[in-house]
Amino acid sequence: MVFNRSKLSAMKVTVQSKSGVETFDGGDDENLLYAGLRSGLGLPYECGTGTCGTCRARVIEGDVSIAWQEAPGLAFVKRDKNEVLLCQAHARGDCTIRVPTKVEPIGEALPRPANFRGTIDRVERLTHDVVEFDVLLDRPMSFLAGQFVAMSCEDVVGARAYSMVNYDESTDRLVFVVKRKPSGRFSDWLFEHNISGTQLRLFGPLGRATFRPDEQKNFLCIAGGSGVAGMMAIAAQATRNGYLEHNTGHIFFGVRTLDDCFYTREFADYVRRSNGSLVVTIALSNEAAPQERHPDFPEIRLASGFVHEVAAREMAGNYENMVGFVAGPPPMVDGALRMLIMEARLPAQFIRYDKFG
Repeated sequence: MVFNRSKLSAMKVTVQSKSGVETFDGGDDENLLYAGLRSGLGLPYECGTGTCGTCRARVIEGDVSIAWQEAPGLAFVKRDKNEVLLCQAHARGDCTIRVPTKVEPIGEALPRPANFRGTIDRVERLTHDVVEFDVLLDRPMSFLAGQFVAMSCEDVVGARAYSMVNYDESTDRLVFVVKRKPSGRFSDWLFEHNISGTQLRLFGPLGRATFRPDEQKNFLCIAGGSGVAGMMAIAAQATRNGYLEHNTGHIFFGVRTLDDCFYTREFADYVRRSNGSLVVTIALSNEAAPQERHPDFPEIRLASGFVHEVAAREMAGNYENMVGFVAGPPPMVDGALRMLIMEARLPAQFIRYDKFG
C-alpha cells in the first residue's frame, strides 16, 4: 500500500509493523511522523511534539537525524539500538523504520492532518498565569471538537501541543488558551514578549479524544487548567443542533481558587443554551468554595476539592450511557482516569484523553 504525499517528495519511507509493510513519500523538511500522517498512514503518537515517547520506532536502514536533541520523550528510546521518535526524526534519503505496533490507514472519520501557517492575531490575558490567543490560518482547517495541533515558532525550539478552544466544521481562525508553566519555554515566550503578529507553524488536526455526536452519548468532561480548551470545544458543539435535547453533559473544571477561574461567562452561556441539560461545576483545590453557586454566574456550580474527587462525588451512580473526556496536568489526568475506570466502570473506548505530558 502506498500513501503518496506530493510531487515534491524527495524520498521513500518504508514502515514495518505488526500489520505488515507500508510506504509513504517524505521530504527532508518535515519529520517522519508528520509526513506519514499527512500521507494518510496512522502512525502511533500521542503528543506529536517529542514529549510522550509514544511515536518510538527503530531505524532499520537509512540515515535519520534528530531535530530536537533535548526532547523529553527521547528518554524512552534506546539510542544504542537506533531507536528514534518519529516526531523528531528527519530522513536524509530513503529509509526503513520498524514500529512496534499495528499501523493502518487513518480512518475516514478523522480529518487528515496537514501543515499550516498561521499568524497570532489577538492576545488576551485571562488571569495572571493564563493567556488566550487567536491564530489566523493561511487556509481553513476542518477538525473535530477535542482535537489539537502541534504549534511551533522560530523563537522556541520544539513544537508544543495545544487544543482548540473554539469549534467550527471549517475555520481559518483557531483559539487557544495556555497556562504558564514553571520553566516552560514556550509559555514563558507567550507571557514575556509581544507575540501579536508572530508567524507560527502548525500541524494538525491531531488527537483521538474527540466528541462524536453520532454516538448519542451523555458526556462527562474533567479538566484542569488549560486542559479545559478541548472541553470548551465539546461544549460549543454539544449546545448546537439540539444534541442536548436528548442527552446530558457534565463538565468539571479544576482551578486553585475562585480568582483563578476563567471562561465562566462562556460556560454560563452554554448552560443557558442547554436548557438545563448541561451542568458545569468549578472545583477549587486550594480554598473552600464560598457558596454553592458562582457569585457572578449562578448557572455555574462551585465545589471544594481536587477536580477528579469532586467529579467522583457528584457523579456517583450517574454514568449511564456515558463517554468521559479528561485533560489537564498529568497527576490530575491519572486521578480522573482511575475514577472513570474503577468507579464509573466505563469501557476503554468511552474514556478519551490525549497524553501531552
